[in-house]
Amino acid sequence: MSGQGGGGAKGVVRVLVEDSRGWVRTARGYVMLTKPRIIELLLITTVPAMIVAKRGIPSLALIAITVIGGALAAGGANAVNMWYDRDIDAVMRRTKERPLVTGDVSPTGALVFAVLLEVAAFVVLAVGANLLAAEIALAAALFYVFVYTMWLKRSTSQNIVIGGAAGAAPVLVGWAAVRDELSLAAWLMFLVIFIWTPPHFWGLAFRYANDYSDAGVPMLPSVASKRRSATEIVAYTVALVLVTLALGPVAHLGLVYEAAAVLLGAGFVWYAVRLWRLLSPKAAIRVFS
Repeated sequence: MSGQGGGGAKGVVRVLVEDSRGWVRTARGYVMLTKPRIIELLLITTVPAMIVAKRGIPSLALIAITVIGGALAAGGANAVNMWYDRDIDAVMRRTKERPLVTGDVSPTGALVFAVLLEVAAFVVLAVGANLLAAEIALAAALFYVFVYTMWLKRSTSQNIVIGGAAGAAPVLVGWAAVRDELSLAAWLMFLVIFIWTPPHFWGLAFRYANDYSDAGVPMLPSVASKRRSATEIVAYTVALVLVTLALGPVAHLGLVYEAAAVLLGAGFVWYAVRLWRLLSPKAAIRVFS
């Protein structure tokens, strides 16, 4: 009897352990739906925009509220993106381990989760910052979902060019949270991220061009020649440097900023030109990183 009881206890423990592992996988899946690394990149642009808008350090409370609200909004949009793209994610090597492909999260659960994040983001920003910041964050999420994900991504090689507006919106959210308005400097900061997005993302797409072709997604490097793709990357990179230099005097950022813009811009152009010369996946990843 004691042996049977011991075996039964071990069975219960085994079931509990398996259940706990399932919960951990599901919880991790929901976190991965938000694309945490992309959120980090987006928020990196939010705080500097707030500092430039304030011409100093805003209150830590406002920074925290804006960062939290922005993270929720971006996370919700990313979750919808994964929900809608789960068919092509299953085809591409780079995305085949995403939670909706592996089954760690259900499609319905992912969509409900995304909507809840967007509602929470709007409330946090509207109450903690101002209505303009909340409206910009919501508009960016809707643009990313309906214009980029559901329309442009699968229909044109210029998808990331236009869709990059969503990724540049956190700059406007941060600025609006501080000033409750948008100035020329805010729009130039937006333009910096907007123009940076195509060469950055095309560097990745250059490396995984075959994956995008197999999935039927017309990213420029998957539908155009390597030479044309590299040429456009160089053109956007040069334009980016010009905009970063124009931002300095408009936003009164000083000589240190201008020097940094020149040096970093020259480095980016060098990587882009190197890709144009070599046309290799390795050189493309350097542009992406």
